[in-house]
Amino acid sequence: MNLTLWIVTGLLATVALAGGITKTFVPKPKLAAAHGGEWTADATPGFIKILGITELLAAAGLILPAALHIAPVMVTVTAAAWILLMFGAMRTHARLHQPNLVAVNAIYLALALFIVIGRLTLHPF
Repeated sequence: MNLTLWIVTGLLATVALAGGITKTFVPKPKLAAAHGGEWTADATPGFIKILGITELLAAAGLILPAALHIAPVMVTVTAAAWILLMFGAMRTHARLHQPNLVAVNAIYLALALFIVIGRLTLHPF
């Protein structure tokens, strides 16, 4: 079970890293023109960058605390925070009538929920 949790955590950290890099470093007009980035048209560049930095921190928070054996409970806290972030993403994509992206965010939410449950009950650190 521990290996499965690490794999899922690594996958979610990769998603967070990719999203964080994109939102932090890709210019707003390019994001708004990309499929799935339409929501950025109504967002300020600062807000987009804050989300990007949040996702970069989530990527680190999913891996580093357990890997370094420093406050490994932060992995669970980060995954729980990711769940909240995905609720916001799902609401945003639903508002824009993008059911496929709502489904993708629901999958990310489910992965984070699996990490939370797994690290709290099935295989705590």
